Amino acid sequence: MPPEADGKKLKIVIITGLSGSGKSTALAAFEDAGFYCVDNMPVALLPKFLELPVERDTELSGFAFVMDLRERAFLARYPAVFDALRKKGYLFEVLFLEAEEQVLVRRYSQTRRHHPLSGGKGLLEGIRTEREHLKSLRNVAAQIIDTSRYTVHELKALIVEMARERDKKVPMRINILSFGFKYGIPHDADLIMDVRFLANPHFVPELRPLDGRTSEIREYVLNRDESRTFLGKYLDLISYLIPLYEQEGKAYLTIAIGCTGGRHRSVAVASAVAGHIHRPERWVDITHRDIEKV
Repeated sequence: MPPEADGKKLKIVIITGLSGSGKSTALAAFEDAGFYCVDNMPVALLPKFLELPVERDTELSGFAFVMDLRERAFLARYPAVFDALRKKGYLFEVLFLEAEEQVLVRRYSQTRRHHPLSGGKGLLEGIRTEREHLKSLRNVAAQIIDTSRYTVHELKALIVEMARERDKKVPMRINILSFGFKYGIPHDADLIMDVRFLANPHFVPELRPLDGRTSEIREYVLNRDESRTFLGKYLDLISYLIPLYEQEGKAYLTIAIGCTGGRHRSVAVASAVAGHIHRPERWVDITHRDIEKV
């Protein structure tokens, strides 16, 4: 039978993803949140482990296991093992961590560790090979986190918050993210809207130093016929989609809005979207990723 505490089935989280993306940090965060954690668990041993009479506190929140390409047979074995566990009624999900290529290279350069797939091919080739091998696993993940712009402490805080929410009946968390295309597309976005067709304050000298949080930029960007038409249609689409995502049980939804530099148009539109969807019962965050970049 699946592990239980106080008659409740415990959540099982499989932490996986790219080497150097923060899996060890995530595991430590789950442990802080009251999960029983195991690093580098061979996937074939998972069913047997879950059957063991593990001595644990009744306040145990769940189990978290790191599984990745350090186990050579992982990719070949995990589909059958995961499918068998689901059929037995175990409640588990896959958390996939990743990061941008240059970030992974920098992290490996700082730690001087060897990439598990580098071999004689070099670090960069090892990172690209691993990303390709893990595509199928990424596709079945319940949650994907791009850790490129998180510090260790920020990532740990995010994971602890996620872990503690898993046993609560909380509404879907919506993150509105503004960004600049010149700095890269956010890989963890569920919906991306390109607003580079809107009038650009960058070319107005007195507006250029301001950002989309100011009334002057909001007025310039949003108070135009084409902007009002676009925003009306876009907000209708968002309002239609959010309940559908909630019905599917999605815990996190990231709506990314991009312009060229991520300072003016995307910020103004993101703020308008956040204001439109905010409800007392709804958890809405807004992040301006590139607003301070020049």
